[in-house]
Amino acid sequence: MKKQKAYAAAGVDIDLGNKVKATLPQLLAATHRREVLGKVGGFGGLFALDVKKYREPILVSSVDGVGTKLKLAFALDQHDTIGADLVNHCVNDIAVLGAEPLFFLDYLGTGQLEPHVFTNIIKGFARACVENNCALIGGETAQMPGFYQKGEYDVSGTIVGVVEKSKMLNGQKSVRRGDVVIGIESSGLHTNGYSLGRKIFFEQLKLKPSSRVPGLKGTVGQELLKEHISYGPLVQKLLKKFNRVGKPDQVRAFAHITGGGFVDNIPRVLPKSLDVVIRKGSWDMLPIFRIIAEKSGVPDEELYQVFNMGIGMVGIVAADKADAVLKFIKAQQHEAWIIGEVVKGKGETRVV
Repeated sequence: MKKQKAYAAAGVDIDLGNKVKATLPQLLAATHRREVLGKVGGFGGLFALDVKKYREPILVSSVDGVGTKLKLAFALDQHDTIGADLVNHCVNDIAVLGAEPLFFLDYLGTGQLEPHVFTNIIKGFARACVENNCALIGGETAQMPGFYQKGEYDVSGTIVGVVEKSKMLNGQKSVRRGDVVIGIESSGLHTNGYSLGRKIFFEQLKLKPSSRVPGLKGTVGQELLKEHISYGPLVQKLLKKFNRVGKPDQVRAFAHITGGGFVDNIPRVLPKSLDVVIRKGSWDMLPIFRIIAEKSGVPDEELYQVFNMGIGMVGIVAADKADAVLKFIKAQQHEAWIIGEVVKGKGETRVV
């Protein structure tokens, strides 16, 4: 009988890790872009930016995690959506600047490597990268026994994109009084507010991930695990149609409604002299948020600072183009509504 290696006996099985990682080239092949050099598994990922396509290329980067949404993945043993959540979140964070994604790097930390979990997470990364035309060029998998609870892991990701300097969105310079705010529908909680969301559903309401609640199509667990929508391709199409170089931007700014909700995210793209007024009831709120609003006892002002409340991205557009932009968004199979306007103020969001 072959003696177990000392490191494996300590909880880190390098041979298993290598065996699992051997499947990566096939999983990642679909995410390949012609600018990618070398192969996955090197000390660094290589990407040859085609600078001839740009006069002044600006690289835009972002890093994020999925937060305690992972607790739902553990409970349901469903791991194929988590990778897509992370990619799409990162894509949205750079999309608000007008950037399109180039490549993505992931980090996965776990106590003991479970091959089916690893494979499903990577499949989620790869699927979302393909959908966003983003190359998955590398990552890190760390086995750290004793650091994570059994069956648990953490993931984070880094994205790098590019935008032409002259086309980069800067709401602090372009947003004007009288502009209209368009809200684009989310799929659910996306990747923020889960610490409070889990407390409301599983402690306060005494539900389980398998529970069914009137108004929800699936179980509570299925609703909470719904994938974070990517708005990246939509943003690129909107900018191509409505913003022309040398003319004032008709689409002034975007804000990704993540941690901090409406209250903390929209001011990031506002001039200090203007406010955005968001009108509650101006969109069709998803059932999951109606339940939270009606049963949690949490005041509205906090709900709109913790959750996206059914709006995953907002666009601030010129008033005379609002109807055309709204029509265009709906034609791209995203539901959207006019949910507010820009008024004189001091760089804040007011939800009324």
